[in-house]
Amino acid sequence: MIKDSLTIAVVGLGYVGLPLAVAFAKAGQRVVGFDINEKRISSLKRARDESGEVDEIDLKNAEIKYSSNPKDLKQANFIIVAVPTPVNKANQPDLGLIESASRLVGQNLAKGATIVYESTVYPGVTEDVCVPIIERESQLKAGQGFFIGYSPERVNPGDKEHTIDKIIKIVSGMDKKTLNHIAEVYSIVCAAGVHKAPNIKTAEAAKVFENIQRDVNIALVNELSLICHRLGIKTTDVLDAGGTKWNFLKFRPGLVGGHCVGVDPYYLVQKAEELGIHPQVISAGRRVNDFMAEFVAQETISGLIEAGKPVKNAKVLVMGLTFKENIKDVRNSKISVTIEKLKGLGVKISGLDPNLTVQEIKEEFQIEKVQNIGKGYDAVLVSANHKEFKNSLAKILISSTNPPVIIDVNGLYSKELNSNQKVIYKTL
Repeated sequence: MIKDSLTIAVVGLGYVGLPLAVAFAKAGQRVVGFDINEKRISSLKRARDESGEVDEIDLKNAEIKYSSNPKDLKQANFIIVAVPTPVNKANQPDLGLIESASRLVGQNLAKGATIVYESTVYPGVTEDVCVPIIERESQLKAGQGFFIGYSPERVNPGDKEHTIDKIIKIVSGMDKKTLNHIAEVYSIVCAAGVHKAPNIKTAEAAKVFENIQRDVNIALVNELSLICHRLGIKTTDVLDAGGTKWNFLKFRPGLVGGHCVGVDPYYLVQKAEELGIHPQVISAGRRVNDFMAEFVAQETISGLIEAGKPVKNAKVLVMGLTFKENIKDVRNSKISVTIEKLKGLGVKISGLDPNLTVQEIKEEFQIEKVQNIGKGYDAVLVSANHKEFKNSLAKILISSTNPPVIIDVNGLYSKELNSNQKVIYKTL
């Protein structure tokens, strides 16, 4: 049986790689978990996942050889690369980490191994960028000395419902034999099944388009929100009314951050432009969604002015600093843009987030963390609807100087405050 002959190495133990390594280990596979971050490896050896994606009991029940020594990759005959693929400050794809991982794999590759990439990339990266690096470093030829495939990750941070075993996994390979082998391996942990893409570029394109589709739809309702504000009507009322139609897509406005939806579109944009195509809809969606962080800052200033409070030196509490609710992930958190805009106008910002430490908040946002809501704030900006904030409205009202100003990005308190005339309340 294939299960008996496999040794799987997972390169990159972040929110994608670690759950995958744990799933294979719990299924009885030999697993090497590799990461260049020695601190991360040390924590995992103690059954601690600082990202909060995998709990302690699951880590203890998964026999994984954690290592930061690249030579341990030589033990594996099936290697999964799951490293981040961010964009730079100019929103251009940064392939530095995936190129570095490819070099390490190539330098420590057992002959005959299969290598599968899960990192989000534009079509062509696996075969045109990664394969040449592996061939150069290993002195082996793809299709002879090693075999290549691509299986895009579908991990949703903080989501305990759509886990690896419950989602259909896209798989692809350089040839039919490799494809079938990769499908068989992933079937060990993907109970919902696998979808065999006809080639690697198709699987790469499917991944970026999944997130582009979501990005564009959110941009549409964000633009609606901007229009509704000018019209003096509530976005949620429009969406609730429209949502009564059977084929209405139920998206809500908000800040689009994180490592997927707010990043992946730029990968396809770059590839399209290389092909002489200038994608209008994708780019427009990105512009709208990126603008929303600035709009939240504008709404905060508008609320302060409406309340008759000076903007300069105004004290504003930002509740929720991660890119979405109930997670520890701050990557590409758009509230950082809002904070910088407000600080640039002389606003004094404090942050409250139960999922982040004092040091994490200071390093990522350059603001001080408060341990509780406290008193004396000129405005409170609720950015991420953490479960700890659900029953915090009374404390927020007490904490605020009169009249209270609440900027509720995702409408956590909309049902309680929409009819309250004593509160200046703004939401998308």
